[in-house]
Amino acid sequence: MNIYRVYQIDAFTKNRFEGNPAGVVSNADGLDESQMQAIARELNNSETAFILSPTESGHEVWIRFFTPTTEVPTCGHATIAAHFVRAIENKIQTCTVLQKIGIGVLPVDVIKEKSDYRIIMTQGKFEIFPQITGKNRSDILSALNLTESDLSDRCPIQIASTGHSKVMVGINSREKLNSLVPDLLRLTNISRAIGSNGYFVFTFDSDDKDILTHGRMFAPAIGIPEDPVTGNANGPLGGYLVYHNILKTSDGSVTFRGKQGEAIKRPGIVTVTVEVKDGKPFKVQVGGHATIAFKTEIEI
Repeated sequence: MNIYRVYQIDAFTKNRFEGNPAGVVSNADGLDESQMQAIARELNNSETAFILSPTESGHEVWIRFFTPTTEVPTCGHATIAAHFVRAIENKIQTCTVLQKIGIGVLPVDVIKEKSDYRIIMTQGKFEIFPQITGKNRSDILSALNLTESDLSDRCPIQIASTGHSKVMVGINSREKLNSLVPDLLRLTNISRAIGSNGYFVFTFDSDDKDILTHGRMFAPAIGIPEDPVTGNANGPLGGYLVYHNILKTSDGSVTFRGKQGEAIKRPGIVTVTVEVKDGKPFKVQVGGHATIAFKTEIEI
């Protein structure tokens, strides 16, 4: 029998019970895949991160991510949560950590701020796919309970990815955003048809000059009816906005803040930085704070 340290971390916030809750098992060596999946199902967060010893010399830590129903290759808020826990447990100073995750080896910046930490993750390669048209487009709008008049004319419906793809849907009104009641079963079925499990609905309708976008993210196909604050949606959104020249870069990069989770009373803020090379999104980073909601131990 082994004793495993288990945390619930609220990511992309400094306030307990806000932001996006993630499970973290900080000493996961010894757990097999079925046990990880069972723990993730029991904690029932959108994702749980399992911190493992490195498998080779090219990285310092190996992290696996599980939703309540399946393993996923990467996760923004659970990455923030995992490195926050790792920094606290190991009393880490400001540094860059190379992590192995499902999409490869990527750097994470751990920034010590007095007695606190801020975590910045570099995401995977930015990719954008052809605009969604025809029946799939109309099905997505219908499942989200949106009409053509709700849509922002600057924002085509399109899949974007930095390792875990999302459908980008730009709309005009924050009131409409916060009142959405999507048909989750229909979204699940559409996911099978289009090859993307997440739908990120966002708007520029903000009354805060420091917040560029407000968003909501639905991913019922992988057991997440609504994710409170999503690094792997806000990051691809940054690349998407640069790709469509909606965000203008200065000195080769642009930074903005996106807010999410207000409709389900778990608000959090993601800071997104997009670096540009040859006029195209080249590197995407997302960052934020975290706080411990609770910690415990389990014996397996």
